[in-house]
Amino acid sequence: MSIQGYYLLPHPPIVLPEIGKGEERKILHTSDALHTIGKEIAQKAPNTIILITPHGNMFQDAISLTYEDDIEGSMEKFGAPSLFIKLPINKALTKKIFEIATEANISVLLTTKNLLHEYNISLSLDHGAMVPLHFINQYYKDYKLVHITYAPFSDIDLYKFGIAIQKAIDALNENAVLIASGDLSHKLSNKGPYEYSPYGARFDTEFLALLEQGDITGVFQMDEKMIHNAGECGRRSIMILLGSLDERQFHGECFSYEGTFGVGYGVMKFKDISECTSRLRQLLLLSNTAYEKRQLQSDPYVRLARESLTYYITKGEELKQLPEYIPDEMKLTRSGVFVSLKKFGELRGCIGTISPVTNNIAKEIVRNAIEAGINDPRFFEVDKNELLDINISVDVLTVPEPASKENLDPKEYGVIVKSQGKTGLLLPNLEGVGTVNEQLSIALQKAGITSNEEYTIQRFKVLRHEEE
Repeated sequence: MSIQGYYLLPHPPIVLPEIGKGEERKILHTSDALHTIGKEIAQKAPNTIILITPHGNMFQDAISLTYEDDIEGSMEKFGAPSLFIKLPINKALTKKIFEIATEANISVLLTTKNLLHEYNISLSLDHGAMVPLHFINQYYKDYKLVHITYAPFSDIDLYKFGIAIQKAIDALNENAVLIASGDLSHKLSNKGPYEYSPYGARFDTEFLALLEQGDITGVFQMDEKMIHNAGECGRRSIMILLGSLDERQFHGECFSYEGTFGVGYGVMKFKDISECTSRLRQLLLLSNTAYEKRQLQSDPYVRLARESLTYYITKGEELKQLPEYIPDEMKLTRSGVFVSLKKFGELRGCIGTISPVTNNIAKEIVRNAIEAGINDPRFFEVDKNELLDINISVDVLTVPEPASKENLDPKEYGVIVKSQGKTGLLLPNLEGVGTVNEQLSIALQKAGITSNEEYTIQRFKVLRHEEE
């Protein structure tokens, strides 16, 4: 046997009448589509449903596979404790997926109650699983579950994990369907849970169109800035699903799409058309080409930062001399510099100097790039295998000047707060920092300065250099 059906299903709790209390009628197309999928899965009568969720017990360094005899959960935190589900886990298939993924050098974890207890976490079905399963259970209940929570891995690693799922199903001759649970952009309007972004609707439109076309390469080549600013939670679930379709031609059929509450809800099934050769080699080539492009950035600031960090991680020592592409402005000028590392849109390291501690900007970048990757106390050291997935930005600071709260602007100015030898700095124009009060609060917290202490304020601007 093989996977008998592939689906993208959203998980808005408000779609359930017990929670929506009438508001669910505003997304009736989503509800109708979920009912349709539930009936279709009942007709397929799988003995296993594999569900990938963004909202289970997530680990940063491993994909989580629930490994207990059963799992249960309710919608109590959404005010509907009567919505309760308990399902047996297909432990044999879960274990086989774990074994094949491990052999492929994909970091996976068999998650048990005892393991989670060490982290003071309980094991339960999350709403990313509960909502889709609620609609399926109205028509079909005779199945076991494979419950997977993705990790913030690279697209390639998620895709490889999807391949591992397919291989495990083939090995055990399972009859299964696969559900990628996930909502699309959460930034479609100011009614949503996050601040509106024009990238939101653009992401949803492009993403669903590529899935409808069965264009996996196109999905991999989507604009990173658009992805990061979309504020979605379903793309990584889909990357795993696409991996399970690695050797299949397919196209997507979109049953519904609604963004009524500022969040994109897409219901789609994937129609398996025919066999094809594996796409993995082509996708690896695309990934490597993208990395080479990053290494040859036209901006010498970020290019030097990447070269410095890469050289140190791979060779264990600092660059011995500045590369030839460094312009005189970087050699003859001194300034404070911050180097920031982001991985999949999340901060991975940031270290800098308010005032210069080296002879020029170039050396400041060399030093701080290494510090950001190796010595940021908030993170473990960057591994060479992560370099492909890290984006780098370099901020060159102007000389700080005294300021008051009234002449701050978090979009234009960074801020430095000082009190009795304690100092906190926050760069300008950071996502999620929209007001002066927010900016000062974060800077004070970083410095360990309480709100009732007296402190001085300085402001500065930055010239920000980002990878293309």
